[in-house]
Amino acid sequence: MLVLTGPPGAGKSTVARLLADRFPLSVHLHTDDFYGYIRRGRVLPYLPGSRAQNETVMGVLAGAAFGYAAGGYFVACDGIIGPWFVDAFTRHGTPFHYAILRPDERTVLERATGRGEGALTDPEPVRIMYGQFARPGAYDAHVVDSTDLDPQATAALVLERLERGDLRIG
Repeated sequence: MLVLTGPPGAGKSTVARLLADRFPLSVHLHTDDFYGYIRRGRVLPYLPGSRAQNETVMGVLAGAAFGYAAGGYFVACDGIIGPWFVDAFTRHGTPFHYAILRPDERTVLERATGRGEGALTDPEPVRIMYGQFARPGAYDAHVVDSTDLDPQATAALVLERLERGDLRIG
């Protein structure tokens, strides 16, 4: 099971899809979908007042991910799943892999602000979230600098590091 995270525009969803496509049994869980299931009372996850909601979503996401993994599926979860949410996954007591895609800030801003309708394109929250991933603390070894890599090369590098055990937690 892989948690693939990073700031908006890092390429998480594209890389997660590419990785999931490499396995005969696979699931791609897109965190934004889990937020979208909230019909009423949803708070944008980067706004003040969203903490309880975000913790709930992460708990549900982790449960789904480990449920699929227990069934023999390779699972790629992608989303803004910063180090502050890792506990939602570690409390399951099952090892998993955690990768932080972190291209440089210019690349992130270009990608994120150039997206289509429905995507977060406001540069200010993108900069804030980039800053949150700039210092991952205990998870610094889980960073994958994808600044100069295309999605296929990024997926290959993440898979290589996953297979070596470099990204393992637990």
